[in-house]
Amino acid sequence: MIKDSHEPFSYTIVVNRCIAKKPRNCGECIIIGPECGWCKQESYDNTRRCDQYQSLLDGGCPRDMIVYPRSKLTIIKVQPFHSVSSSLSDEFLSTAYQLKPQEVTIKIRAGEPYTFRAAFRQAEDYPVDLYYLMDMSKSMEDDLQSLRALGDTLAEEMQMITKNFRIGFGSFVDKTVMPYVSTVPKKLLEPCSGCAAPFGYKNVLPLTTRTNMFTQELNLQEISGNLDAPEGGFDAMMQAAVCTGEIGWRNGSTHLLVFSTDSSFHYAGDGKLGGIVTPNDGRCHLDDDMMYTFSNYLDYPSVGHLQRKLKEHRIRPIFAVTADQASVYGNLSDLIEGSVVGTLAGDSSNVVDLIKSAYEELRSTVELKTEDVPNNVTLKFKSVCLNNETFDGAKCSNLQVGDTVYFDITVVTEGCPSRRPKTFTVYPVGFQEELLVKLDFICDCGCQADGIVASPLCSDGNGIFECGACNCNAGRYGPQCECTIDDNEASDFDATCRQANSSVICSGRGECICGECVCFPRDNPREKVYGPFCECDNFSCDRYEGLICGGAGRGVCNCGVCECTAEWEGSACQCPAGNSTCVATNGLLCNDQGSCECGICNCFASSLYRGPTCEECPTCPGQCELLRPCVQCEAFGTGELDEDECKLCDPKAIIVDELKQGDEVTRCVFKDEDDCSFIFTYGNGLDGNMEIEVQRTKVCPEEVNILAIILGVIGGILGIGLALLLIWKLLMTIHDRREFAKFEKERMNAKWDTGENPIYKQATSTFKNPTYGGK
Repeated sequence: MIKDSHEPFSYTIVVNRCIAKKPRNCGECIIIGPECGWCKQESYDNTRRCDQYQSLLDGGCPRDMIVYPRSKLTIIKVQPFHSVSSSLSDEFLSTAYQLKPQEVTIKIRAGEPYTFRAAFRQAEDYPVDLYYLMDMSKSMEDDLQSLRALGDTLAEEMQMITKNFRIGFGSFVDKTVMPYVSTVPKKLLEPCSGCAAPFGYKNVLPLTTRTNMFTQELNLQEISGNLDAPEGGFDAMMQAAVCTGEIGWRNGSTHLLVFSTDSSFHYAGDGKLGGIVTPNDGRCHLDDDMMYTFSNYLDYPSVGHLQRKLKEHRIRPIFAVTADQASVYGNLSDLIEGSVVGTLAGDSSNVVDLIKSAYEELRSTVELKTEDVPNNVTLKFKSVCLNNETFDGAKCSNLQVGDTVYFDITVVTEGCPSRRPKTFTVYPVGFQEELLVKLDFICDCGCQADGIVASPLCSDGNGIFECGACNCNAGRYGPQCECTIDDNEASDFDATCRQANSSVICSGRGECICGECVCFPRDNPREKVYGPFCECDNFSCDRYEGLICGGAGRGVCNCGVCECTAEWEGSACQCPAGNSTCVATNGLLCNDQGSCECGICNCFASSLYRGPTCEECPTCPGQCELLRPCVQCEAFGTGELDEDECKLCDPKAIIVDELKQGDEVTRCVFKDEDDCSFIFTYGNGLDGNMEIEVQRTKVCPEEVNILAIILGVIGGILGIGLALLLIWKLLMTIHDRREFAKFEKERMNAKWDTGENPIYKQATSTFKNPTYGGK
């Protein structure tokens, strides 16, 4: 943990488990953890033969003498991807390979994660076996009619998806005992008008490529009936799953079980209502007529039992149910691996589209599951799906034929099982393929096989010399088996190597040899571990500026505590001894305004003083301000002090004509009531006491001629007013002249004509006769 440079540096010691576990031999060493190795060099003089790999190298063990096994994968079987090559009429299929590799062996070391990759590719025309299991109770009568009409269409649609297609048919009602059906003899023969006798389950048509037989058999089926609402579908599903030969399930094909009903289901325990208490045994009980003969003798299977059998035979159910039952079967589907739910129309008219859609949903998704994983093995999956998108888990969706996806499988083991090797399988849900993984645990060292029994190197034959060291016999211990222990002490022979109230031997930093701790050497020769229990060292003390105890010149580390020189103190020798660095200029420790810690003044929070020695006070009134009242009253007889108070002032001010200049004095300037400035200085005299000198004369500003100022202001106002008036008069004169000139110009340009008023009439009128000759 890194701290401020003024504080000691501390850290936590991490125990090396390769050493702390105290393995007795190479095998015990390598199973502690993947970081541990064993030095098998006989001349290796380090007591820690089991240590981290780099530590062994640093300790002088040659690289080729270190036993440090790594996990390794060997591919046993890998076939390239290819599709099934069988024709429709073949009963046996060639193997389709969609998952590779098919078999691997991993030599794996405890605690070391090992990751390998598996690939999956959708094969073309992957074979499909579809078994249609239908509820034949009276309420499904219209559904049977729809299926009869759509039987050929269903086969044709599935053959468009894959050429390797087979179809079969089975039917069920319920157990033929009360309270599931009426046991009245007539009702057992005809539970409803025109109905066939009830039955548990019948395999009507085993899987076949002759799809026309599917429709033919549907046309021959008759509806039956029962009393209670739930049906015996679980009995039928169990028999359809486990009777592999009778049904005709093929190896290497997708097994689809379409379960069609409009009712819920009976499950384990419901058989007690009819007096049936024997649990379902999960075995096939079909007679020659393909009828379930143990319907009235075995209870219904449980959900878990049915799920295990469906998983074992890699059967993927498609629950084709009516809308009112969709939620019930949706919950059931969550418990059954690889199943889906589809909602039927009231008369099952959409059954073809439902099955086709459900199959495409199943086919477009690949999910890997595991079986028989050992208890000490942990698996983690990461999927690399389309477009190289990665996801946690083992599932990829939206796949089409030819798409390839990858799964990174990480294996981690813990310890070594008593029985080994172990195997487990990885398989894609709904497909008849698997990846077999064999785990070969690395629990021993190869050099142990060459051990010398009763070797003289082990204290006259008291141990096996193997992998460069002695593996001691019972009752002996030590590097050369030189230590003995009696039976009374055998359970706790290293008790003397543990501190009180501690279970760690030699503090985890040494080895107990003959009851005494032998501390491990450090990689750094300057670092030492010592003490009766290896509890002490010279390197785990507090550090200052990254150095143990502040460095060699300040102190040494002894058993986790710094022993400082005379000049230093503190947990990391980070503080100067004494308090000389905290003395203020006035001789007081931190100016009496703080405490001296680690050679540095920590000023009181309540004090206004700051600085290295708490002498600086930016917000305090200055010394000039403190001396001003006394100086003013002593030199000039003014200020806020009266005569009696003035006599108490000390030191007394000295009045001089001219003040001293220099750095040894401080100059102060203030103004009094007359607006005059008085000046004084203060400083230390020859005897070290403060001396105050005051300049005899004040510095006053010159008197102001008030009359001149008033007259000047009045004259200025009048002058400005007169000037403004003259300017106005000048502007008006210029404006009038321009207007007059404009008028004259317009008058001269005018053209006046004489005319008469058209409505004016003269008082007299003269007329002249044109024919008058003047006579």
